[in-house]
Amino acid sequence: MSTGSHHSNDDARNEHIQININGELFLRHEAKISVFDSGFILGDGVWEGLRLHHGKLPFIDQHLKRLYEGAKALDLDIGLTPEELKTRVMDTCRANGMEDDVHIRLMVSRGVKSTPYQDPRVTITPATIVIIPEYKIPSPDTANRGLNLYTVYVRRGYPDVQDPKLNSHSKLNCIFGCIQATKAGADEALMLDPHGFVSTCNSTHFFIVRDGEVWTSTGDYCLAGITRSNIIKLCKLAHIPVYEKNFSLAEVYGADEAFVTGTFAGVTPVKTVDGRDIGDYPTRESKGPMVHRLQQLYTQMIANECHSSLFEA
Repeated sequence: MSTGSHHSNDDARNEHIQININGELFLRHEAKISVFDSGFILGDGVWEGLRLHHGKLPFIDQHLKRLYEGAKALDLDIGLTPEELKTRVMDTCRANGMEDDVHIRLMVSRGVKSTPYQDPRVTITPATIVIIPEYKIPSPDTANRGLNLYTVYVRRGYPDVQDPKLNSHSKLNCIFGCIQATKAGADEALMLDPHGFVSTCNSTHFFIVRDGEVWTSTGDYCLAGITRSNIIKLCKLAHIPVYEKNFSLAEVYGADEAFVTGTFAGVTPVKTVDGRDIGDYPTRESKGPMVHRLQQLYTQMIANECHSSLFEA
């Protein structure tokens, strides 16, 4: 059974979480927004996925930079400074008594409209800001057994159609890809760029390992991933050859290892792509040596990041 890269076990504590909507806290079953909200009507908004680790938000400044750049591109006024928004996220976690193993969905829409219509000028309220913190631990089984990917027909498009670098609420192309992969019995979709080269997955970033080198796409047709950039940085610091380049599915099928990255699960190995076993997976029970090394390096990076922010306000 496919479970996806974001698989986690149910946690009963999530039934009683408090969700922050525009600065007010609501119990889960009471948290609601208007049917006239821009995010509901049109997917008009931006969002980020965050983690709470030992009471800290790793890489929060990078996440907020991406959020505010996306909002500026959409001409959307968030209405809070990055520091004020960071404080609101942390206050929400504290109100829930949360310290660790928490995934946070931070969502900002343009606000409530006077009528269901796309024109931003009919928006009559400030931005809607929703913060949903939940206890979510990435499945250890997924981190070891690896994912099965399926290459889908949906492409990552040109920026003059819908810029894939925007982390917007409008994710329909990724949802199409996810549906096709799920119907094929896979965990996640592998998506190509308009030229037929490998780009990214529907909700994570994709890497392969060949002859001791780590490859990922040029990044021209995918979201500017925070974890993606951190893995590239770690490779350089550890003197692991890493390249952002064009490569084809044939080179994926012949790779020694493959993995995906994301804020939720960090580094997750890939077992198969389009039914082809990657590397020597048929003869090994778990992840390959490069994935194992990068998982360790990334875990240490998060620990260092959280330690360095211990004295922040």
